[in-house]
Amino acid sequence: MSNEDMSEANLPSEREHAHHGAVEPVGDPFADPGLPPHEPRRQDIDEQTARRSERTVALLFVLSMIATVGFIASYVIFPIGKIVYIFPFGHVSALNFSLGLTLGVALFAIGAGAVHWARTLMSDEEIPDERHAIEATPEVREKVFADFRQGVKESQYGRRKLIRTTMMGALSLVPLSGVVLLRDLGPLPEKKLRTTAWRKGMKLINENTNQPLRPEDIGVGSLTFAKPEGLSEDDENFQTVIAKAALMIVRLNPEDIKDKRELEWSHQGIVAYSKICTHVGCPISLYEQQTHHVLCPCHQSTFDLSDGGRVIFGPAGHALPQLRISVNAQGYLEALGDFAEPVGPSFWERG
Repeated sequence: MSNEDMSEANLPSEREHAHHGAVEPVGDPFADPGLPPHEPRRQDIDEQTARRSERTVALLFVLSMIATVGFIASYVIFPIGKIVYIFPFGHVSALNFSLGLTLGVALFAIGAGAVHWARTLMSDEEIPDERHAIEATPEVREKVFADFRQGVKESQYGRRKLIRTTMMGALSLVPLSGVVLLRDLGPLPEKKLRTTAWRKGMKLINENTNQPLRPEDIGVGSLTFAKPEGLSEDDENFQTVIAKAALMIVRLNPEDIKDKRELEWSHQGIVAYSKICTHVGCPISLYEQQTHHVLCPCHQSTFDLSDGGRVIFGPAGHALPQLRISVNAQGYLEALGDFAEPVGPSFWERG
């Protein structure tokens, strides 16, 4: 068919389309249908039902208040170490369970009460509103600033220096009352992070045998873990004490020791270092006999025990602290004091 045959005169007319069943467009297919008619709730037409909803909301709020009082009472009544059996959780801390339960109920009741209030009593009629510019017009801005200046003038804030000064002082001191509550977060660290359980004359006890160590018990190239004398795994604070006092003992050939102070603080090549990594406090347990290196398994910090425990690889920030040791009259290894510096990772009070 040629272009001439495709002229407008030869195209089928709209009437022919309609005759053959074509549907003509009617109106705008994307027109806004508007909001459906508002259907009132039962509370909107029945005051008795509305009052019942009001009492339900009030009951939830009262329940929240009771739970809050229970939270405070639980904090006072239950000791920290009290363990109780609660099905199906098993044996749990009475304090933690009661605090979590009461606080959860208090927060849930407030939220449930607010939701029920909004769903049953507050207006639920949808009202459309056209969008408008967020920025205020110059006239509105000028009026706001004028009202503010007028309010400052009427309050005599600028003239009354005594009132202004004392008010600022009061507003500055009020937040300090909240700081006092921080005292209840736990005991102050004091100097507990700087010291351990090691004291002069305290024997080195093998962690595996619970027997005091003699120099002949430690062979060249071996790794032994020790704890302070008098510390038992049955002690209530065992984990707290051993977390800082854990010791690893290695016997080197004296000629392999490079650091002068390390050699002076050792006994016949036996050196004692803190077992706690100076990165994040993981226990060190991997020892390379040929290189005299110890490796932390957590983040691969590596320390050279033949050179003052210095860091040769990894994220650790400083060398392992060394414990000065000797032998007492009975032939047992003993400490000559505590570590010269804090063990474990750095902390902000350390400076």
